[in-house]
Amino acid sequence: MLPVPRPDTPYAPYHGNVWRLIEGQYRSATVRIVDTDPEHAVLEHILEESKPPVPESCQHLAYQFWSPFRYGCYPHASRFGRAGQTPGVWYGAESALTAVVESIWGALAFFGASPDTPMPRRPVEHTAVQADIRAAVAVDLTDPVMRVRGRWAHPDDYSDCLTLADTLRGDGCEAIRYQSVRDPEKGANLAVLSCAAFAQRAPIAQQTWHITLRPTLVRAHCETLRQRHQFGVGEGRLTAHL
Repeated sequence: MLPVPRPDTPYAPYHGNVWRLIEGQYRSATVRIVDTDPEHAVLEHILEESKPPVPESCQHLAYQFWSPFRYGCYPHASRFGRAGQTPGVWYGAESALTAVVESIWGALAFFGASPDTPMPRRPVEHTAVQADIRAAVAVDLTDPVMRVRGRWAHPDDYSDCLTLADTLRGDGCEAIRYQSVRDPEKGANLAVLSCAAFAQRAPIAQQTWHITLRPTLVRAHCETLRQRHQFGVGEGRLTAHL
């Protein structure tokens, strides 16, 4: 039986197809340091043994879905996940391009925090994976009732979002829909709080993206759809260029 949500929060089921971007070099990085496929299998097994176990509630899912729930201890807070020992959050977006923008911003934040680390000189390949999400209990922060209750879209201060996430988890909420802060088109994001929200065990669609990072201009090329986008880097968000 599902927990009973508090009456002052407009909970509702959520059903949608949601995109997340993952770097496409996750396997080639280990392939390069071995000579044969059997050696690679042994290396992958050793690496897996050194990591925390996948939570039992997530083990039926493909790795693209359970990865954020595996670790449970994070050095920095995200919008709905506290630093330190905290439950995982799978972040996605209703548009593949919004997911790309969010990933770009995360990469820019990484290099901004490590100025001695050079940006990749060549485009980096990423895979966009689409999940079928069916959350029995969800909340939409773009709903007029919720929009005025907190600073959900602050670019840097996540305190309201983190406090809300603690409350929502206690109510049995499985997903939070919210507006992207980084996307120039203000697309919708989804924070999945529970593996129970994934209706299919594996991605239902994939796209290949190549991203070229520069300090003031970022280019994103979707190989699957033959689309090209470029973005200027501004304060707290990206600006779109045709």
